[in-house]
Amino acid sequence: MNLSENSILKIYASSTDRLGFGLLYEHLVALAKEKGITGVTVYRGIMGYGLSSTRISTSRFWELTEKLPVVIEMIDKTEVLDAFYKSIENDLKLLQKGCLVTMQPIEIKLHKTRIKSKPE
Repeated sequence: MNLSENSILKIYASSTDRLGFGLLYEHLVALAKEKGITGVTVYRGIMGYGLSSTRISTSRFWELTEKLPVVIEMIDKTEVLDAFYKSIENDLKLLQKGCLVTMQPIEIKLHKTRIKSKPE
């Protein structure tokens, strides 16, 4: 496969970031599914900070809020991810808090779907 044929789009944000009335990461996953993005995973960090942070967010049992870093990863063809990013770019720019978006070319070694069993 051509190295630049596929890419990974990563959006670094906070677990408490909202878009409209919903959580940012939930909105982006639902939208990506609707748009047919091949795969999306959301990771929640246990500690982190960003450029607009005033403190380090951490996962401790005595914390009152669960404001933690999240990374939303999407893998698909580069042109598909470019189009998806362009469709959400304005929303991300309007977020009250900061976020970081990166896209890198990747080489997919294996993309296996589940094997469906034959009906008896």
